[in-house]
Amino acid sequence: MVAIPSGEFLQGAGARYPEEGPPARVSVDGFVIDRFPVTNQRFSRFVAETGYETTAERPVPLPGKREGEGVWTEPGSLVFTPTPGPVPLTDWRRWWRWVPGASWRHPAGPGSDLSGREDHPVVQVSYADAGAFAAWEGKRLATEVEWEFAARGGIDGATYSWGEASNRGGVYANTWQGRFPYENRGAGEGRWVGTSPVGSFPQNGYGLSDMTGNVWEWTTSPWVAAPTGSGDAVAASCGCTARREAASAEVASERSRVLKGGSHLCAPEYCLRYRPAARSEQTEDSATSHIGFRCVADAMVWS
Repeated sequence: MVAIPSGEFLQGAGARYPEEGPPARVSVDGFVIDRFPVTNQRFSRFVAETGYETTAERPVPLPGKREGEGVWTEPGSLVFTPTPGPVPLTDWRRWWRWVPGASWRHPAGPGSDLSGREDHPVVQVSYADAGAFAAWEGKRLATEVEWEFAARGGIDGATYSWGEASNRGGVYANTWQGRFPYENRGAGEGRWVGTSPVGSFPQNGYGLSDMTGNVWEWTTSPWVAAPTGSGDAVAASCGCTARREAASAEVASERSRVLKGGSHLCAPEYCLRYRPAARSEQTEDSATSHIGFRCVADAMVWS
């Protein structure tokens, strides 16, 4: 883990998406944070030792039914599926599909596995799954403020965690390179399409890897339209995120949390959310092929 000092920073942004502003200066107490997102290998140890069953591995109720009423669908989750060619970028259902059997063990559905992906971020984990893992390690998930402060790496007010340079070619982070959602040339030296091994891209100023790109990360902060209290911003649609209940027809929790960091599906012409200020709404019981997490702890407790 990496120690993050106490400090102040300018949270949010005012020129990109309405749900990110208005910017405001906030203070943060010191804490410690995982250098990398939680990997498949780490999560495998957790499951092996506890027998934990993730949200995506449990049956879900059909529309109009509640738990205990006895009408259930088989377990599954949301998987990104590229389209054959250009499509209108107004409906995420064109490139997301509900796949029975998809889970952290089989991130793209039956037939997929974790072979060669042990050092990739675990995906297909819900908010509860991430919280259970964090508690097992004696840690917790970050708040949105903590997460953004750490992601900025000490560069206050910059567009990206590395400064102002663009991510053309995927030099700084694992983001979509090409025409979304059908052409991805891959990011970084490994030309990664989908998740990449943690630590494959440059660290930020605090020595943290993958704080932007690769996978979205859960925070404990409940979703509100504007993080700094204006209350009048409307969240912009982001095609690289999707809700479990809409695709699966599940009667799901109405509670949503803030995701941070963007993912390998963020394309600059459509979803420029691989920035510290960027944020996305996600229902707590959703799990997808591009959402992961990392853990934090209070500095005094961890020391």
